[in-house]
Amino acid sequence: MKTLLIANRGEIALRVMRTARRLGWRTVAIHTDLDADAPHVRAADRTVRVGSYLDIDEVVAAARESGAGFVHPGYGFLSERAPFARALAEAGITLVGPSAEVMDAMGRKDAAREVAVAAGVPVVPSYSLDDDPATLAYPVLVKAAAGGGGKGMRVVRSAAELPEAKASAAREAASSFGDDTLLIEKYVESGRHIEVQVMGDAHGNVRHFFERDCSTQRRHQKVLEEAPAPTLSPDQRAAVARAGVDLAREVGYTNAGTVEFLLDTATGEFYFLEMNTRLQVEHPVTEEVTRVRGERVDLVEQQLRVAAGEALDFTQDEVTLDGHAIEARVYAEDSFNGFLPQAGRTSLVRWGSREGVRVDHALEANQEVSTSYDPMLGKVIAWGADREAARAALVDALGETAILGITTNTGFLRALAASEEFRDATIDTAWLDRHEVPAPDSSLARVLGAWTEVLLDTAGAGSGPWRADGWRMGGDPAPDTVMLGDDLVVVDRHRGRVTLDGTTHDVRLVSAADHTVHLLVDGRPEHAVLNVQRGFVDVVHRGQRWLWERPDPFGDHAVAAGDGTLLAPMPGTVLAVDVTEGQHVAEGETLGVMEAMKMELALKAPFAGTVTSVGAATGDLVKLGALLFVVEPDPAG
Repeated sequence: MKTLLIANRGEIALRVMRTARRLGWRTVAIHTDLDADAPHVRAADRTVRVGSYLDIDEVVAAARESGAGFVHPGYGFLSERAPFARALAEAGITLVGPSAEVMDAMGRKDAAREVAVAAGVPVVPSYSLDDDPATLAYPVLVKAAAGGGGKGMRVVRSAAELPEAKASAAREAASSFGDDTLLIEKYVESGRHIEVQVMGDAHGNVRHFFERDCSTQRRHQKVLEEAPAPTLSPDQRAAVARAGVDLAREVGYTNAGTVEFLLDTATGEFYFLEMNTRLQVEHPVTEEVTRVRGERVDLVEQQLRVAAGEALDFTQDEVTLDGHAIEARVYAEDSFNGFLPQAGRTSLVRWGSREGVRVDHALEANQEVSTSYDPMLGKVIAWGADREAARAALVDALGETAILGITTNTGFLRALAASEEFRDATIDTAWLDRHEVPAPDSSLARVLGAWTEVLLDTAGAGSGPWRADGWRMGGDPAPDTVMLGDDLVVVDRHRGRVTLDGTTHDVRLVSAADHTVHLLVDGRPEHAVLNVQRGFVDVVHRGQRWLWERPDPFGDHAVAAGDGTLLAPMPGTVLAVDVTEGQHVAEGETLGVMEAMKMELALKAPFAGTVTSVGAATGDLVKLGALLFVVEPDPAG
């Protein structure tokens, strides 16, 4: 029996294990102390503890200890680290991926660019770092030569901005990749991100599995991905696929890889961007639409077979497309509050499940979500006979997804997938940086939350402080008054009415069970997943989470902080404290910087004044809501 160690965690570790187990392979999971009881650990045949997923020596030692002859790196962590591939080879262990030499060639954008030129693949026009800034044709893109994921990338629109952009990109690149080498390229204002899935074997065969469109991204981080690309003509599709195969052949590529291109929507030209020498997060959309001799493709199976020395046993003509698939990445972040990372413990987890929907995840109820790792919690993938069918299925599945206890981007994803712009495939790579997705209205969620609160109070043994006394001379029982945070909601269950913000809604109960309530609100079916506790009401409606306090009606509600108090907007690490107590600051001046889940946030003075309190030091780990700074405003006049 072949033994496979998965050098990763979370949903990708589980996804690799499913295929390995189906093929009869034995699986080994690695884990840190934080992940000792994680789903991927419980699913494996054997587990080995490591101090860090990034420690090459520890991971190689774990493979030796467990008797693993193969290691699948997943994505992220060590997946594109040539030293890791080299260490495994020296230990006589097979990496399910390309060689260290190929990673060296393709892992750096500058070296990969040279390979693309040699293969005859078009590349983005570039500039020298030594060129006079005044001679560049703006806008340009400054980007790190090493790494990916949008780190070390800055759009520059004038010569005056270039020095600071180069400095900040270099700092971020050095911090993220240990390499501050930069490139400067033409910036395409309106482009589509197209990538080709390739697979090469050790016998010289290279095949493509068509392309994906990952244009719906924010700050170079992908949000929605789909296959096939909806805007490509047949000629463009053939040309892009051919370019991906040519580049893979040029570099002698083996195993799964992705060749990424930028399509200029203004000219129809496409340019090579980079190659990802690993399996991609978005690989499920390719699996859902690609067939080999009529059978659905399992890319991990192909990876394992290639790693075991087998040849790809099909021709390119035997690879076909069937339908359309779209993937949404579910993150622990507050999309309608600056996309701030979130952390905490889940209380309930419900994934939208229906015909044509696949969910890859490793998230459970009562699971701690930490800022120590990437914030992605799972992926919802919808397949349809055409793009509109897939889009409708995705919108429905996201609307049925409910994660309580922490805030996620699910409501944002649903609103985005339901938008006219996504429906019409007009979103380019910069669209989300120029536009805001409107936040959902909380009205229906408040109706569902208030109705459920009254329903539970009525069913309970005691009388809550918001309940009416139930007695009214010569009439029906009085309505119940519910406080959701600062919102007053009047619920009259006997007449089937809920009033909030001066509007009365007709409400009829359909069913209520297992934290889920189904109502008819003004004749339309609505449902929500809720967790109603003594101190709060946690509601997810159409994927969006709302958390409202149930205030003590007899308590003191003094204001906790004034306008000059800056609290930690997310749990994380304080990277810098730039001021001291007693220091005068200008409006907008940076007081400090904090980081969580790969995101930096500068905390700025809301007005000119004097710093009267500094609540944290550089390097401190702080909780959400921790007091960081207090600024007293300058006297009027």
